[in-house]
Amino acid sequence: MKRLVIAMIVLVAPVVRAQSTVAEADSVLARLIPVYGVSGSEAPVREVVKSLLPSWAKPEVDTAGNIWLRLGSGGAPVVYVAHMDEIGFKVSAILDDGSLQLDRQGGFFESLFEGQPALVHTPKGDVPGVFPTRDSIPRDQRELRHQPPVIRVEGDPLRSTLRVDVGTTSRAATEALGVTVGSTVTMPKSYQRLAGSRATGRSFDDRVGDASLILAVRHLDRSRLKHEVIFLWSTREETGLFGAGVAARALGSATARVYAIDTFVSSDAPLDPKNFADQPIGQGAVVRALDNSSVTPPALVDSVLAIAAARHIAVQVGTTNGGNDGSMFVPFGAPDVALGWPLRYSHSPAEVIDLKDVASLADLVQATAEVW
Repeated sequence: MKRLVIAMIVLVAPVVRAQSTVAEADSVLARLIPVYGVSGSEAPVREVVKSLLPSWAKPEVDTAGNIWLRLGSGGAPVVYVAHMDEIGFKVSAILDDGSLQLDRQGGFFESLFEGQPALVHTPKGDVPGVFPTRDSIPRDQRELRHQPPVIRVEGDPLRSTLRVDVGTTSRAATEALGVTVGSTVTMPKSYQRLAGSRATGRSFDDRVGDASLILAVRHLDRSRLKHEVIFLWSTREETGLFGAGVAARALGSATARVYAIDTFVSSDAPLDPKNFADQPIGQGAVVRALDNSSVTPPALVDSVLAIAAARHIAVQVGTTNGGNDGSMFVPFGAPDVALGWPLRYSHSPAEVIDLKDVASLADLVQATAEVW
């Protein structure tokens, strides 16, 4: 009965057509994707996020580097959180031959980076290099099988089997380029449109989530907010949800509900088995009913679906692997309603999205903020 009552309440909300468009989603992502921000080094991304918010927005930055935007007033706050960081590496040592030893920042298959261009990010600018194939690394220093995705534990670095060659032949020559232990490493990336409304790039996880919050804020009718709403762009999700943890502890038990806005890792790719996470790209945002870190209460799933139906927003429901920032709020009593979009080739150099799903997700964020 409780689930039925919740659904009936939201169904009487006025019908409002979707506001975000493919063109606007495209323009925002074209700004966000080319920016580099390995977990723990999100400052460049943070500045772009702030620049894309409307002029009336007054964001604040906390000690963890999270962006907070507080809107509305009264009642327990509802939080929307998307993370700014991306997977990559940090330099753990500069070897005598000038090459770089790496630690992974996040979980992914290192084989996808082998034989690819590299970028070392330094205060002096980006230093180009390459990720040599493992065949060029001494046998006793390399792992010959594919590396499975794992979550990094604070204080327990994931030593990479890859190296980076920046073209030098000594430690001193590499250091002269501005490379230091702790420098972050990625590979070059760009945002490219594909046929129709599809696009490809790297770090869609979670720049699409960041974009959906920006789009929702732009179109939000603030006069309809019934309580305080906090939009949060978090840090260090890929290496342990640390920014979200700081925010969750700061709010404590006050949070009424949290929406984690993150990737729905879909089995939509051509060779994927379809018995799990089969939510196709191009068919709308996804309510994550279940993942490895949290379970969305069924009544709240029903309510999100009712809100989406009332506003004619395309939406799917599914279960997938991975975790989300919202799980850090659950121990304080806040239900985690994870929302996302289907992503093909997650954590690879060539992720694929459909911009219709980005617009759908932004509309769903806006709708739940205004109606619920």
